[in-house]
Parts: sequence; structure tokens; C-alpha cells
Amino acid sequence: MKPNIQIRGLNYILSAALITLLLTACEKRLDILPYQSITADQALETESDVNVTLIGAYDGAQSAATYGGDIMVLNDLIGNSANINFTGTFAGLSDAYQTLMTSNNSFAAGTWIGAYNTINRCNNVLSALDKVTSSPAKKNSVEGQALFIRASMYFELVRLYAKAIGDGDASTNPGVPLVLTKTVSVSNADYIPRSSVKAVYDQVIADLTKAETLLPTSNTIYATKWAAAAQLSRVHLMLKNYAAAGDAANRVIAGSGKTLNPDFTKLWFTFINNGGANPTEYIFSFTVTAQDGANSFNTYFGRNVGIAGTAGRSDCKIKAAHIALYETGDVRKTFFTLSGGNNYTRKHLDRYGNVPIVRLAEMYLTRAEANFRNSTALGATPLSDINLIRTRVGLPVLTTLNLDAITKERNLELAFEGHNLHEAKRLQKPVGTLSWNSPKLILPIPQREIDVNKSLVQNAGY
Repeated sequence: MKPNIQIRGLNYILSAALITLLLTACEKRLDILPYQSITADQALETESDVNVTLIGAYDGAQSAATYGGDIMVLNDLIGNSANINFTGTFAGLSDAYQTLMTSNNSFAAGTWIGAYNTINRCNNVLSALDKVTSSPAKKNSVEGQALFIRASMYFELVRLYAKAIGDGDASTNPGVPLVLTKTVSVSNADYIPRSSVKAVYDQVIADLTKAETLLPTSNTIYATKWAAAAQLSRVHLMLKNYAAAGDAANRVIAGSGKTLNPDFTKLWFTFINNGGANPTEYIFSFTVTAQDGANSFNTYFGRNVGIAGTAGRSDCKIKAAHIALYETGDVRKTFFTLSGGNNYTRKHLDRYGNVPIVRLAEMYLTRAEANFRNSTALGATPLSDINLIRTRVGLPVLTTLNLDAITKERNLELAFEGHNLHEAKRLQKPVGTLSWNSPKLILPIPQREIDVNKSLVQNAGY
């Protein structure tokens, strides 16, 4: 089994009901509106039912609206006029790029729905763990995977739809509603308010911490304890808890058995050149095949450049100003394709390329920053970790280091992988002409959710 297995015909997966699908002329895309009720055709009665529902959770997490790419595309597009020229015709993405979103933005609504749909599938798995009786290890793995997926969805939701850490009081700022039990049908009791940003982060940390203890060290293409630790590292970095962020990153580096691919250019084109297999550097990803799976990175950043298997809408052109940021001799500077008079990143040209969620390089960068900020050398010195990233792409080693050099290396290494918005907020740097804490950089709570659930409070400016 793999996360991209189609489950549409399995009527015992709990899924959103009463979803209205509208095909609009301006967007030419299925516009998913919020759901008001959820039905269960069949209870989870056997271990097999639980296993299939877990696959359903993966399927939800890898949908186009979530980790199939839209979450990361939004993170890269919102206000990012310094690096990207967006010329697409989808109004929802164009408004995000121009920071002109409204409460009816279709992409904001689609990601909200996709994430909560996936969370409900996880909650259903967690409610039926007593049905997993084949072995304690299997039960632990199932629980750990469900917790990992649920935590990941809440992490993305609170970063997109709520104020960032450092922007006011996280203990009182509204985050997103925390739903931790399965929803079979909706009553007034289910129309809950937004939990605080702090409460959401606390739940994410609790889920991921437990998941790391339960998950196996290897799990084919499913989540492992290293995936949970890597996600924990991201969470703690956003919270500016550098000691915990560095410690989690170090656990992944030291224990996962993953290695940096010596050739940066071999980290993509997983379908075209690698038969669908992931590079050893991928800690967690979602598999895409010609039969199933979504890769919104390819949809919006990709383009047919005359290489068999390349495709995409050519919506995201990379500006020369971004390419100029790379040093002479940096292999990453050449990892762009000039086509039709515009530059495109080569990371997402593969039509059926897998979607990387976390790469090992990020863990080295996180460990370096955490050690630098804390004047520690857990696992390695900051200089050593940064030089590993630099020498891999053909750059000379540095002899001295400062925070700007670390964050610049992070920016260039992870460019167009869905980090731009959150990095700007974390480092409190402007996004285009906007301050890092501008309300325009926060997604709206979908208007129909506000209309249905009177307990929800809309974000400022919407």
C-alpha cells in the first residue's frame, strides 16, 4: 500500500458530505466549499477497516489542497513578488500572490476543508485503536501515523490561518478549532470556536512527541519516527525554541540513516529519471504516479521544456533578481530553465514527480541555526553544517559564520519548496512591501464556515 492509493470507492471511509463543487469560468477549477455534515456508512469494526481508514488519511493529506502541493504553493506565492512573477489565471492564486484575498478565496477554502477532512479521518483511526489486535507494534504504528498526520495538518492550519508567533500573545490570539474526536454527524455542539494559537501548537507538539515514540524507524513510504522528529524540529523552530529544534534535527541526522545526496541536481525528477523512487535525502514525501496522486508544485511551477515527462501551467516564473542571489559557481544557480523568455525552477518540472515534504538538508540547516543561536555544537559546529550544504553545491567553505549567512543558505537551499512565507514571519522580515505581521499575509477563515459556525471569529481585514 502507499499513500496515493485511490479510495474513492471505499464507502466506509468517513468523508465530507454535502460538498458543493462549482466549476467557475474564471478559475476553470473545482471550487470546494465547506461541508456541514459528515456521515458514516459503516463503523470501523475490524483491523482491516482501521488500516483502510488510515490509508484514507494519507490520501487526504496528499490531496492537491493539502500536502499534494497547495499548502506549499500558497506559502511560496503569497506576496512573493520579489522572487516570482505569477501569471496564472486562477483568481484564487492571483489574489494570494497580490495579497488581495477575500473571505471567499477558493484556495483558502479548499485547504481548510482538505485539512479538516484529513483530521477527521485521523480521529476515526484513533477512536478505533482497540480493533488493531495483530500485534502491539502494529497498533503503535497505526496510532503514530494518525497522530503524525493530524499534527501536520494542524501545524499547517495554525501557520496559515492565524497570527505568527511573536505577533501579539499566542495564548490569546485565535488559532483554529481543535477537533480531537471523530465527527459522525454535526450538531450545535460541534460548532466550536477557535482555540488559541498556543493551544494548537501545544496539541501539535503533544501529537508529534507521542508519534515519535510510537512510529517505527523504517516504514517504506509511510511516516517514520524520523518524519515525526523532523516535523517537531520545524514546529520548535517556528516557536523559537532553538534548543528543542536543534535537538530534534540532530536526532534525525544521527539516527535516520539518511544521507545528503552528493549531487543536488539528482534530488528531483523522481519519475522521469528515478522510476518513482525517492532520493535517500527525502525524510518524508508523497508518491505520485501516472495513475494517482497530486503535485501542485508541478501544476503551477512546472512547464513542458521539451524533455519527455515535463509539464505544467508555466504560472510561476522565477525572477532574475532571485537567481542573482546565488554565488558564482553555485550549482543551485544553474538549476533553472530558460524557456519562452522566462526562467523556471527545475525542481518541479517532472509531471509525476514525488512531493517532498522534508529533506535532510533542512535538518542540517536547522541544527546549524539552533547551535549558532545557542552557542552550542550539538552534533557538529554550525560552521561545519553550513559548509556541508555549501560544498555539496560546489561552493568554497566559509571560515567564519553569522546568522545572515545561515538564513541566506537556508533561503537558497529550500527555495520554492514551500517555505518563503513562514520563514519571513519567523525571522520577522518583510514580504514584498508588507510587514511580516501584516493581516494580509494571513489566510481568511472561509466565509461559509463563518456563516455556518457562529462561534468562529474572522481574521482581521476580511
